[in-house]
Formats: sequence, structure tokens, C-alpha cells
Amino acid sequence: MADFDLSIDEKRVYAEKSGKQTVYVASDMGVVTVDVSADLVGGFRIDHRCTPRDIAGSPGEVAIATADDVLLVQDGEYHELGFGPATTVGFHQNRVVAADESGRIARYGEDGWEEVGSAEEVRAIDGSLVAAADGVYRIGDGGLTHVGLDDASDVSDPAGRLGGAEGALLAATASGLYTLGNGWMDALDGETTVVESMPDGRAHAVGPDGVVSLEDDEWIPDPIPMDEAVVGVAHDAQATYAVTDVGTLCVQATEGDWRTQVLGLDAVGVAVQ
Repeated sequence: MADFDLSIDEKRVYAEKSGKQTVYVASDMGVVTVDVSADLVGGFRIDHRCTPRDIAGSPGEVAIATADDVLLVQDGEYHELGFGPATTVGFHQNRVVAADESGRIARYGEDGWEEVGSAEEVRAIDGSLVAAADGVYRIGDGGLTHVGLDDASDVSDPAGRLGGAEGALLAATASGLYTLGNGWMDALDGETTVVESMPDGRAHAVGPDGVVSLEDDEWIPDPIPMDEAVVGVAHDAQATYAVTDVGTLCVQATEGDWRTQVLGLDAVGVAVQ
């Protein structure tokens, strides 16, 4: 159901439910926060004015790459990390990793930013994986290592993102979606732009035919209920969140249908803590 208003009964259920989630959307006006409980979407507001270029979440934290710096959100507070203008951001073992227009990649720790390496046109960072114009890289103790493929748009490494968890390593590229096993193995043919997975086995991707989800080791259609391009996907324990380029937030509770809310702002990504 697109662009809906909550009914009186839904508002009552929403108010009574516990486990409300704050969803962070990176938009052209700044960071928008949306209150969600299960698949019920509540109020939303512009929480922080900036020029976001990318956004990523980790338990208790959200990081945003902006035209001025990398921001870290903790307990609702926005902290500047002193990276400078950034294009891409992610988490590796619960530590913020960022890249800039030159391809410089660094990781934030107790002593500030530590250089990791560089790649050509970094497009996404998740866990130990980096997606770049010249392929996929992996962050290790010795720095950055190229691990194959070409023209990568997005990557997902829930184990590397959360530290100690499980989960498949996935890469979305111009030629298709790949999973890392004994080398990179084909998972989905055709240009794939977004991929996101969790240790519990849930995974979503955006391919040539729109949104797909992983069920019983097979990628099946899971389309959102409007003709818009999904630019970001995030998961938490209870739901899947997707945002479109024109700012429609889509929420899907476990085994439920997509519910949507128009935010009215162009978006580049979505994240949850």
C-alpha cells in the first residue's frame, strides 16, 4: 500500500508496540529519521542538515559520509570524525571505514584514522569488503587486497561488519550478483546495483528486474509496490527497509508485504542501528 495514512486502529497498535526502530535515510536535505514499529511507519523529520553521500549502520551506531566530513551518530548525537569530505562509509568489525574521491580508504580507531589502502572509485564498504570501479577488495591485517571481479557497485559482509557473526559474502556488479565460496560464484545474472545480507540468512538485492530476496538458496522476485529505483536496503532483527531514489521508504516485516511512506526527498541510502 503506497503513500498511506495510518488508520486509528493502526496508530493505537503503533503506540502500544514495543521495539520501535529509528530508520535513518540519507537525503538531499540531510539525514531524515523515521519512526517504525514492525511494518507500521510513524512520523519522520529532518534530523540533521548536511549533504550525505552514503550511510551505513552498525549496532548502536550510524555513520554518514558527507561532503564535509564523516559523521557518527550515537545516542542521537552527531559527531564529526575529522576524515574530511567522504564519498563512501561502512563498518568493519564495528569500526567506521570511509573513502574519499581520490580512493583513499581509512579506518577509525582510538588513535584516529588509520590508512587501509586505496582503490579506483570506491562505491561501497561493508565489513571486510570494498566495492570499486576496478573490482572487489578485501580489508585484512596487511591492508587492502584485490580479490577479483570488475565494476562492483555494492558488497555485503555481515560477518566482517559485525565482528564474529556469520553470513555470506556477496558482491553486486555490472555483470551480476556473486557470492564468495571457492572463488566468486554466479548468483544472479544481469546488472545488480544493491545487495544487503544478515547473519540469519536474510538477503536482498536489486537486479535488472527490481528487488529480489534470498529464500532457500534461491533469489526470487520481491518487488516493492511502485515503479521506483531502490538505492539502499537495510535489515534489523524484525524487518527489512528499502529506500528509493525519490525518497519512498519501504518496510517489510518478516514474511509480510511491503508497506511504504513517501518522504518527498531524493535519497541515496538507508541505515538502522
